[in-house]
Order: sequence, then C-alpha cells, then structure tokens
Amino acid sequence: MGAPLSINGKKSIVILASGEGSVAQALIDAATEPTGALYEHIKIARVISEIPEAGIFRRARAAKVPTELVPFRSGDQRGAWEKELERAITSVDPWLVVSAGFMKILSPTFVNTFRIINTHPSLLPAFPGAYAVRDALTAGVHESGCTLHHIDAGVDTGEIIAQRRLTIMSGESEEALHNRIKELEREMIVAGILSLVLAEKGM
Repeated sequence: MGAPLSINGKKSIVILASGEGSVAQALIDAATEPTGALYEHIKIARVISEIPEAGIFRRARAAKVPTELVPFRSGDQRGAWEKELERAITSVDPWLVVSAGFMKILSPTFVNTFRIINTHPSLLPAFPGAYAVRDALTAGVHESGCTLHHIDAGVDTGEIIAQRRLTIMSGESEEALHNRIKELEREMIVAGILSLVLAEKGM
C-alpha cells in the first residue's frame, strides 16, 4: 500500500464488526458528530462485516458511513475470503483497521498487511479467546474489564494499548457483566484511538 489515506486532513479508518455493533457505535458517534472526541481527527471510510444481517450495518447507514458486506459462507476457502476482505480494506487505504466485535480469526499474513487493533472483554493476558467473560466468572476472579490491543499472529496476544477495570459483583450473571464491560469498551475505544492519533501528531 502507499501512504495511508487522509480525508480532509483526517485519518481514515475501517471498522470490522460481526454483530450488533454497540461498541462500534461509540466510535461512529465520536467520529461523525461535530461534538465527538474524534470528529476533528478521524474519518470512518468503511464499515465491513461478514454477516448480512449484522446490526452494525444499520448503525453505520444511520450515520451515513459507507458499508460493505464480505460474506463468509460455510464451505468457503478462508484464503479466498481473506483476499476479498483485503481488497475491501485496501480500496480505501486506511491508516488504521479497528476490530470491534469481529468474530473471525485472521491469518498471520493478513494481520501483517494492515495496522489492526481490537477490543477484548478481559484484562489480557488473562482470559483470551471468545468466552472471556464466561471464563472470568468460572475462574472466580474478583476483577475484570477490557483491553484495547494491537492484533498480531496470536489470539489476543498483541501489544496492549489501554485497559479499563471493574469489580465483579457477587452473583453477577455473564450477561450483566458483559454489558458492564461493553460500557467500558465504548469509552476505551474512543480514548485509545484518540491517543494513537495524538501520539502520531506529536501532541
């Protein structure tokens, strides 16, 4: 790729999401609303999902953010699908790719192609993987939270950018804990990306 695209002086990003997009919504709001913390710094060039009915599409379109479906069907060859995903991302040449609830594990070759960050609902390196909230409750720990980290070839093993902590309440359900963690993730993803932008600008 060439130099990452700047749109009207703003850094261009792509969001990858598989589900409802409640965490990504915070990023959309911060980047598209004039009072948002990222409005002066970030332009969301595209929101991409592999799920046709993903709620993130509705959220993005409501904010007039471009979207693209890169479907992954049972029986598809992962390499061919990743090529399509790479094409979709490369077409807008982003400064940063943000994985916000994106449920596909990407190959080492792919993650080395882009600068990708991810939010994860645990205090990494504790409880990596898809069942982090459940695993924390099963382990009986008293503290959890979320992590913003760079994506590398491992599963939730990349360099940590930021973390937010909370105390697990006695008898708290998995759903309740996950919802509280999502609240922290929404704040963290905006603050974390802002810190990356300002650091690059030397501020």
